[in-house]
Amino acid sequence: MIRWLMWLVVLAVTALDQWTKHLVAPRMELNQSIPVWGDFFSITSHRNRGAAWGILQDQRLFFIAVTVVVIAGLVYYMIRKSREGRRFLPLALAVLLGGALGNFIDRVRTGEVVDFFRFVFDFRGIGIPFVYDFPIFNVADAAITTGVACLILDAFLEGRREKKRRAAHEAAGG
Repeated sequence: MIRWLMWLVVLAVTALDQWTKHLVAPRMELNQSIPVWGDFFSITSHRNRGAAWGILQDQRLFFIAVTVVVIAGLVYYMIRKSREGRRFLPLALAVLLGGALGNFIDRVRTGEVVDFFRFVFDFRGIGIPFVYDFPIFNVADAAITTGVACLILDAFLEGRREKKRRAAHEAAGG
């Protein structure tokens, strides 16, 4: 049962990412911004030809090649871990894979990724002279970040479970 759920998550994340990008890209001018929650959150049409925070601009073939390897690795690892009876880890990998596929589709089709979620953290209202304009991102980026956070959480929890297993084994005289 967990296997079909993994693939459903991959499909859902990829579809949601592509659908939201389709809502933004053809309907908004580049750099056009629509306020959602004052100056804090807006939908801003942006394109990224690089990776996170705009690094490695215009390296399309590099990103396509790396993403193919990452996707293959994620699929292999996800299937392997689901066969071991793990539940949380394959789902975390499925979220990560869905995000990777979403941005991969953009890179293959157009050579750039459509980004649109913009958050501006303005601390001046509380007496701190600091404004942070977070890099604009999309659903795929959020999925990748969530998947990585879940992988870290899973590693932490698995470490705790292993420690408990060892302690129980030693207490039983093993």
